[in-house]
Amino acid sequence: MAGTLVIAELFETKVKKTTYSAIAFAKALSSPFSILVLGAGAGGAAKELTSYGAQKVLACETPDLKHAVCERIAPTAAKAVKDGGYDTIALTASAFGKDLAPRLAAKLGAGYAPDINTVKIDGSTRRYRRPMYAGNAFGWLEITTPVHVVSVRQTEFSPAQPSGGASPIENLARVADDAAAGNVEFLKLEVGKSERPDLGEARVVVSGGRSLKEQFKQVLEPLADTLGAAVGASRAACDAGYAPHELQIGQTGRTVAPQLYVAVGISGAIQHIAGMKASKVIVAINKDPDAPIFQIADYGLVADLFVAVPDLVGELKAQM
Repeated sequence: MAGTLVIAELFETKVKKTTYSAIAFAKALSSPFSILVLGAGAGGAAKELTSYGAQKVLACETPDLKHAVCERIAPTAAKAVKDGGYDTIALTASAFGKDLAPRLAAKLGAGYAPDINTVKIDGSTRRYRRPMYAGNAFGWLEITTPVHVVSVRQTEFSPAQPSGGASPIENLARVADDAAAGNVEFLKLEVGKSERPDLGEARVVVSGGRSLKEQFKQVLEPLADTLGAAVGASRAACDAGYAPHELQIGQTGRTVAPQLYVAVGISGAIQHIAGMKASKVIVAINKDPDAPIFQIADYGLVADLFVAVPDLVGELKAQM
């Protein structure tokens, strides 16, 4: 195979951590790979990626696109694929990747494997596995077109680490927008500001369910502060108004895979589990001994959370 092109994701001119999972996938293919950086600040961001073993890093500076508009960057990405002769395009299955990947597949006449968590190579045959039905089943698929477009689930591919060396940076000219770009206008981006780690990148996540009710913040925030954790929530807690929807974890919310996930008052519906079961260590606190969350928890505590969590915070602080 001719090689892989990883398309990096930027936020405020910096490379998002999710990009390194796509690089890990490219390395797993054991074939040469390059990295494409598109957007405002691409030149500086490209320098962040030169030590990950890529043959080269392609940088296309677009100062007028401070926020990615995939209809406007897809033509440039497609031309980079064709000019480089790449047979695999790798993105992370984030909102950015899920927006750009199918557009590229259409432009390249390529098959698309979305949201994969495993790749298996047998000679010249490559098979991709992806979760289905909220992670309760897995399907294997093969792409029969010469070019593969693949989005990878960042929780299943551990972020690549620097491997030394310095990949050369090659500047690319931007391709003119196609007709589709004229139908889209970027208006604004609303980002919640918090001193806590981002849910998708946090090493520790403390998550709460509907049973916390109006005491959601009062109970969870001291534990999160003590652990230096991000705060998450179940859909039921968000729908009830106890937590903002940007904290929702699950099938219709964020997908996380921290080193430690603490589920407080969460029963463990399959929709929630689909968003956090890749966590390395799962701790569950729930007064119901039959709660499904205990089936996947590494450590479980059957107790009244309004007593157990403050006690846990006290013990943790005493050990510091």
